[in-house]
Amino acid sequence: MTHEPVKAYYASFGEREWERLRNPDDGFMEYAITRKMLSKYLKPKSRILDIGGGPGRYAMWLAHHHHHVVLADLSPELLAVARVKLSEAGETANVEEIVQADACDLSRWPDNSFDAVLSMGPLYHLIDANDRIKALSELLRVLRSDGVAFVALMPRYAFLRRTLAMPDERRHLLQPEFVANILEKGEFINDIPGRFTNGYGVRPAEVSPFFEKHGFKTLTLMAAEGIAGNLQRILSELEQNDPATYQTALDVILSTANDPAILGMASHLLYIGKKG
Repeated sequence: MTHEPVKAYYASFGEREWERLRNPDDGFMEYAITRKMLSKYLKPKSRILDIGGGPGRYAMWLAHHHHHVVLADLSPELLAVARVKLSEAGETANVEEIVQADACDLSRWPDNSFDAVLSMGPLYHLIDANDRIKALSELLRVLRSDGVAFVALMPRYAFLRRTLAMPDERRHLLQPEFVANILEKGEFINDIPGRFTNGYGVRPAEVSPFFEKHGFKTLTLMAAEGIAGNLQRILSELEQNDPATYQTALDVILSTANDPAILGMASHLLYIGKKG
């Protein structure tokens, strides 16, 4: 299936996508929790493929922490932002290359090339099952033995919540086929130009079995915002004004983020698995 609608969606984002992971109304906790997990599972000075890394927020953090990073994305516009941001921050030394690539075709890199792979977006934009299998197969192929994958996913209910939240998208809830496609197939197709579209939502209980069927050993599956999805602005303020309380709160959020009771209501999920 063509990935052009997704490519077009991100083409105009630029600075907005760069800021998303520090935005207290969007990706603040996702970024905080994912960094904690990267610190926990990455070996020192790993060679890492950041596929779907867009404007390079994770690539910059990884490079700063002495990992060797290859940044790849479908969007040349987002990669252009990454080049500027990495250069301005003086974090280019540990970035091997910044290159356009499709998560379903990593043929640019040979087998067993990387100690870890980040895929923080591609899997939830692949509505075709064959594409998801291909992307996962490619991810596994380029990982070295015992390499670790960090994969972002979205649960199905997240698409219903975003539809309800957007005034000009709520009409979709009156379309039985639209709702059924999300709940039964996990497919989110948006007919409003320039909006998030071609989304694939998972059932959390099916995630680990799917990855394990395709060669991974599950380390964890967690809600990327933990229990704090609607508290991100408060936590952002705590980080600035009361670091001790923020750190204690973050520890509690991390300790509960893999509770099955909250996975289905997360905005994003983070799967971490090791090459079997």
